[in-house]
Formats: sequence, structure tokens, C-alpha cells
Amino acid sequence: MPELPEVETVRRGLMPLLTGRRLVRVEARRPDLRFPLPAGFAERLTGCRVAAIDRRSKYLLFRTEGGPVLLVHLGMSGRFVSGPHNQVPPPGRHDHLLFDTDDGTRLLFHDPRRFGMADLVAPEALAAHRLIAGLGPEPLGPDFTVEALAAGLAGRRAPMKAALLDQRLVAGLGNIYVCEALFRAGISPRRRAGNVGAQRVRRLHAAIRAVLEDAIASGGSSLRDFVRVNGELGYFQHRFEVYGRAGEPCRVDGCGATVQRIVQSNRSSFYCPRCQH
Repeated sequence: MPELPEVETVRRGLMPLLTGRRLVRVEARRPDLRFPLPAGFAERLTGCRVAAIDRRSKYLLFRTEGGPVLLVHLGMSGRFVSGPHNQVPPPGRHDHLLFDTDDGTRLLFHDPRRFGMADLVAPEALAAHRLIAGLGPEPLGPDFTVEALAAGLAGRRAPMKAALLDQRLVAGLGNIYVCEALFRAGISPRRRAGNVGAQRVRRLHAAIRAVLEDAIASGGSSLRDFVRVNGELGYFQHRFEVYGRAGEPCRVDGCGATVQRIVQSNRSSFYCPRCQH
């Protein structure tokens, strides 16, 4: 499932295509994705001008002038396909949402597995939306400080891996980037979250920011379904230090250990038993 870097990559790809453009045609080609689409979905968006495209955690927020906010989650296989109206192939069975703009651009939301979702929210109600209200700070934002991370970890008995996947602690982190951040910080995914000293918390805070920034700069990670808006793959997967590398040697010079895989809360955790404690 796309994590923060992949969603941010999509956001940046959509901004020049949609910002300032009016939606002259919107079509919902089925009544639901993961959840039912809101009543009047197409009618409420048709004619709206896109003012901005933001991101909150793993959600895309299409803000319209004087209209609703379109909230989209890509799910496991959702992606946007775009191009000039006369060059994009006719919508297929997995192209569930269609958007035409006033400059001739067509945007299709393609989602074979239909784990994605879309909702319309009044701007003033967005902060209280059921999918947004409980989210923690953005890891690349000003509210995600070393002090905030330390306070969120304090007293937690859960392993570090599980704590960092809790979206109430920090928003947008998923399995891949938690594994990579813990490796960079030298912290075992098994370590109890409340048993991390101040120095390690500082290292972890820096590692979370660095791995996300590096992944965004690389266009995200393409493992199965993810592609960028322009159809290109992300390439951060070629820079993984531990994720998906079980049985391979640690890349730290002089380490000599082998990357291990364990299962925590039904998810695979990858780590170096020598570099991470």
C-alpha cells in the first residue's frame, strides 16, 4: 500500500495538471470503491475550480474554490492516469472516476482492487472527518519535534515497530519506511517503545525525516502497483537497506551480519541484528 512518499509524489505530479483548472466533466463510473461514493459525487464537483492539492498522512486533499474538498486514498492499487483528452485511451473496467478539465486534460482514477476511496467533505468539517481527526503530526511538518516523538513513545509497552505504525503517534508512516528508519537509527524493531533514551529518540526523529525525504526525492518505492502520475516507476526500492532483504548481508561496512525477517502484528519486520539494538 502506498505510504507517505508515494502519496506525496502523486500530489506533486497532479499539482501542475489540476491547480487552477476547472472540472468541466466528472464521472463516477460505479457507485462505490472501498466505500460508497457520496450522493451527487459528480454533480457536486462538476464546474468546480481546483484551488490546491494538499496531503494529510496518506490522503490526498483536492481543495476547490467555494466547493467541497475531494478526499482520496489510493488503497493498494489506486493510481491516477492523465494526459490530453484525445490521447488517453477510453476508460476501461478498472477506471472508476473520470475528471476532464477546461484545458483538455483527462484524469482517470484506476483501481483494480478497489481498496481506494473517495469522499467529499466541507472544508470546515475536514479536521473532524473520521479519517483525519485522530491523525498525529506530519513527520515532515513543524509539529513533529523530538519532544513530541519522545512524549508519544513514553510509557508505551508495545515494540518500536508497532508504536511507529500507530497513526496517532505520527501520520503517514507504513511498514517500509518504519523498517528503514529504525535501521538508520540503530534501533531494533523489538525494543519496547517506552524504553528508548533521549539520544536514540533524537536519532530516530532525524532518521524518520531523512528516509522520507530521500524516498520522495526518488519518486517513492515501486514494489507492485505504484507508479507516478507520468507513468514512471519510483526507484527508492533500489536503496532499501533492510526492507525485503532477508538473508542478504548488511550493507554497513564491517558489520558482517545477515538481514533478518520477523513477524510483528502480522507484518514483516526486517532488521540487522548487529546494527540495531
